[in-house]
Amino acid sequence: MEEERVTHVRTRSSGSTTRIGALGRRGAAVSLGLVAAGALVIASGAAAAAPQPTVTQVQQKLDKLNNEAQRLDQQYDQVQQELSSASQQLALASLEAGRYRSRFDAMRAQVAQIATAAYEEGSLITPEALLTASDPQQILNQSSILLELSSSNSAEMSAFLAAARQLSGAQASESRVRDGILELKDRLAAQKSSLNKLISQQQALLAQLTPAEQAGTGPGGSGSIGGDDPLPTSTQAEKAVEFAYDQLGCPYVYGGTGPCQDGFDCSGLTQAAWAFAGVAIPRTSYEQADLPAVPESEIEPGDILEFLGDGHVGLYVGGGYLIDAPQTGEDVEKVAFSGWYQENFDGAVRP
Repeated sequence: MEEERVTHVRTRSSGSTTRIGALGRRGAAVSLGLVAAGALVIASGAAAAAPQPTVTQVQQKLDKLNNEAQRLDQQYDQVQQELSSASQQLALASLEAGRYRSRFDAMRAQVAQIATAAYEEGSLITPEALLTASDPQQILNQSSILLELSSSNSAEMSAFLAAARQLSGAQASESRVRDGILELKDRLAAQKSSLNKLISQQQALLAQLTPAEQAGTGPGGSGSIGGDDPLPTSTQAEKAVEFAYDQLGCPYVYGGTGPCQDGFDCSGLTQAAWAFAGVAIPRTSYEQADLPAVPESEIEPGDILEFLGDGHVGLYVGGGYLIDAPQTGEDVEKVAFSGWYQENFDGAVRP
């Protein structure tokens, strides 16, 4: 085997000879080379750092986030509505299950008396299941015991088994609704978390812009346009407009349906305005879009304007203006039907 070439170095302290191989010298050289290369990478990285985004780029990104927040807000409303409906279903299912439970327990007591008498007469071997089982499915699973009694008490046994089936079905329905509610609550929590992340991103971007530069990056204006409601209040549409004017300055709150101190989101405001006029309309902007359509040339005060793929709505109040609950961090305001609103306009509907 080829011998490694060795350099002999005498140390000053002991005079002993230390062997330094050629591989050791090469390792040291490589280490120094890596340090130098790292320094070059750091220097070049600093030199090539990404430039700060322009105002236009920030505005575009903010506009995209705002639009996504609007859609997510209406989806949040939709899930809230489903949760409310499911809660009502649960109340009905629980009421029905309770009614069937009372009937089942009363009939179980009656059948237990029959079973006890049969047991004492020696015609039934094990009445314990009928005397102790409160689970209707257990009764159904042991229906063979009842068949021993059905010859002389067929009506009572048939009614008891029917009550057991009804209670079992009601309990299963109640359980399904409860599971559905838990799933809806999980969806709400996930959507709220996503909304909060979007809001944080929006706030960080807004901090990079002046108020003038923020204009046009989403629904809402640079401030509410003042003025009293110029319309009479003789029609339902005029009453809806009156209500909207009275909410100017109320906070935007996603999922909000009022009153003012609790805040409104966009569709919560339009729904509340028409409810004040005595007309019930759907909760979300997507559902409100199914109301009768109105040509743009025939839009009148009180009509609901749809934006952003039906993900946002506002109430038209005449003169080229609408009252809108724009987005998080802003208040209900009267704004011109221009800029973002014209760019994202989808159509108008009339309750």
